[in-house]
Amino acid sequence: MRIGEIAALVGLTTRAIRHYHHVGLLPEPERRPNGYRAYGVRDAVLLARVRRLTELGLSLDEVRDTLRDDTGRELAEVLAELDADLARQEAAIRERRRRLGALLADPPGPAGPVSPGLAALLAQAPGTDSPSAAKDREYLPLMDGTSAAHQRLFALLGKAVADPAAAGLYERFDALADAPVHDPRVASLAADLMAAVPDELFAAIPEGEAVVPGFKEALLAEYTPAQAEVVSRLMQAFMERSRG
Repeated sequence: MRIGEIAALVGLTTRAIRHYHHVGLLPEPERRPNGYRAYGVRDAVLLARVRRLTELGLSLDEVRDTLRDDTGRELAEVLAELDADLARQEAAIRERRRRLGALLADPPGPAGPVSPGLAALLAQAPGTDSPSAAKDREYLPLMDGTSAAHQRLFALLGKAVADPAAAGLYERFDALADAPVHDPRVASLAADLMAAVPDELFAAIPEGEAVVPGFKEALLAEYTPAQAEVVSRLMQAFMERSRG
């Protein structure tokens, strides 16, 4: 059989068959003297099986693994494993739909879908028009996580932002927007911000938690020089306290 003939037989396109050759899923058959590939019945059986497996939703890598692992195994065993894999996928889809349904019933705010802990933290944030407060709310989803450790961190941060003094700290930070980097207010604000962080928060930071390389520089670039100096001092003090 030529490639067009075997493609029609197994219900595939010639382009798909050539791709299977390219990725090593289907061995290249011998060629006739005229250069055309000569396919046999075994090739058709293999291609039909590849088509059925891909229709079940398996990726080509998964198909390759399945075909390799099937050597000497009973078909019933292979199908049972495929069925179990599909059951896991169905369970994952049902969970994703459950979460999506919850979001549709109670649409998320401007920050988008967030964990319960972060949602509670954002609800506790002081009512202020401070630009820096708005920036904090925008950046908080970066550290969002569903682990118990992250939820504990958000609960502790909630205590800090709920403090009436938090709004005043934001106002002092905003006031540095046009200040030079060596403004004397920088050191005092950094110290006061650090003092506002609950002591329990340092113990709640997950072990091995590290700042992604380049993140500090990217974050500081979002602020004016004096504000960036405050954030830099705060981050440094935070790292030293968490290590201690």
